[in-house]
This record gives sequence, structure tokens and C-alpha cells, in this order.
Amino acid sequence: MEPAPFFQEISDGPANGSAFWTTTGDRKRLRIGYWPADQDVCGTIFLFPGRTEYIELQGRLATDLIAEGFSVLTIDWRGHGLSQRLLENPATLHIDEFAHYQNDVDAFLQTANTLCLQKPWFLLANSMGGIIGLRAIMQGLPVAACSFTAPMWGIKMSLLQRLIAKQVSGAACALGRGETYVPGHDGQNYVSHTPFEGNRITFDRENYDYWFRQARTKPELQTAGSSMKWLHESLKECHRITKLPSPNIPCISFYGDHDDVVDEHAIQERMKAWSSGEYVELENAKHALLLEQPKVRRTVISKTIQRFLEA
Repeated sequence: MEPAPFFQEISDGPANGSAFWTTTGDRKRLRIGYWPADQDVCGTIFLFPGRTEYIELQGRLATDLIAEGFSVLTIDWRGHGLSQRLLENPATLHIDEFAHYQNDVDAFLQTANTLCLQKPWFLLANSMGGIIGLRAIMQGLPVAACSFTAPMWGIKMSLLQRLIAKQVSGAACALGRGETYVPGHDGQNYVSHTPFEGNRITFDRENYDYWFRQARTKPELQTAGSSMKWLHESLKECHRITKLPSPNIPCISFYGDHDDVVDEHAIQERMKAWSSGEYVELENAKHALLLEQPKVRRTVISKTIQRFLEA
């Protein structure tokens, strides 16, 4: 496989990290990141990042997972990190069809097979990666168990806001304005231009500064606001997935009590219907649970590993 750039100096992850290029079936160039476990491998964790995230931001998490005996494979989704951007304005987070992310999953899985990664395989998916991952499992992603942190199975809005967002984003797309920013979004990266006080991501200043330093050092890895088309496609996918039954594999899902990004009702309803699933609500936690305060991170990681080892 062709090596891709990997910025070890900012990732704060294991020293053996690397990255590769791969190409999807619809000819999008993606970057895949890999941290192999040193020894006594318990399996491989597929790490599906959230919206605006990228490989280097997973460095600290990779350190924790490798310490538990797992190798880690992760990805820059299309439009993220160093993977191929989709618009002339590369900062805009955009997707033409939400199903296109499954092409990324297919290319990711092909890389896992090429690397002959140790089985069993497991999925740890965050935010937007959570809805991509749930769809992938429903379509046969060969993992033995899964863990979701603040999964985007719904976007937090009131019923009225949801109706307006659906109508406005749909109208924008119909009028050829799907590439414009969602109201309230712009071309600035959130972390780079938002003070820690009052941020929507985490209560942990050090982890917020970790992302901030990366954003300032490597702006080419960052994305900015979402397009109207991304919002429209995301709302449609969130609605579609509510109609589908939960997979028959062990699962644990986490939600922070101060999360104002994703819809807790959608997560709770999904987990009520997941026969081998567990729902955990965490106190004093915002959206980025794996960048939260140490107590929250430890809880998420320890319960995830326990669920994986029991599978």
C-alpha cells in the first residue's frame, strides 16, 4: 500500500503509527491510519471518527487501546483530514449522498484485510462515525461487538427546528444551493476560533488545548461548517435508520448529560430495542466523551474494553 503523510509529532500517540492511501469504488482518495499493538493482541478495534475529526486526533485514544492489547485502524472520512475534499472550498463539510460514506467503509475494510489484521474485529464509533458504523454493521461489517460514543442517530433539535431544517435544507438543495453553509456555520474551524469557556465539545481544558494545538499547527487537517446538503442528507439518514432493527451483536452506547449536539432520545430508543445492548449516561460530560475529563474517559474505555472481551 502507498504510504500517506502522518503527523506523529502532533498526535501524542504510540510511536509506531502510520498511514496509507486507499481509493474507494467511486474513486475518492482516502487516508487510513494504523497503530499496531506491540504484543499479545486481543484483536483489532476499528475506530470510526466523528464529524470534523481525523486520524491524528485519535492518538491519545490509540495509546489507551493499545495498552489494553488491541491494534487500532482508523480513517479520514471523505471531506475530512487529508482524504479527498469534495468541494472547491475544501473547508466546507459536504456529502452528496450519505450512503457514500459506506463506500469509505468498504475501502477501509479492504485495507484491514490487506493488512491481515488480527481478529476478532471490534467497532468503536464516535458521533457521525456512529451512524456510519451502525449502518455498516446492518450491512454486514464483520465485527464481534461495538461501542458508540455520543452516536449521531439523531441531531439535537426541537420538533419545530427539525421540521424547519428539513424544509430549508431541502429547498436549498432543490435550488442548487446545497453547497452553501448551514445558517450559523461559516468557513472557520470551530476549535481554532472558539475559546475553551463555553465550548460544546468537552469540560477538559487540556484535551481541548490538544485539539486546538493540532488545529493551529496543521490547519490542512481541519474542516469548518457543514453544507446544506450535508445537513439534508444527515437528517434523512437519521430518519431512515430509525426504521431498521438493531443488529444482533453485543453493543454499549454512551451519552453525556451536557451533550447539546446529538439527540439523546434517539440513542435511548435504539438501545431499548437492542437485545444485547447497554446504555450508559455519563455525568458532567459534553459531546466529545473520548476527549473528556479523565474520569469520563476511563469509564468509557474500561466499559468498552470489558464489552469487547466478553463478546
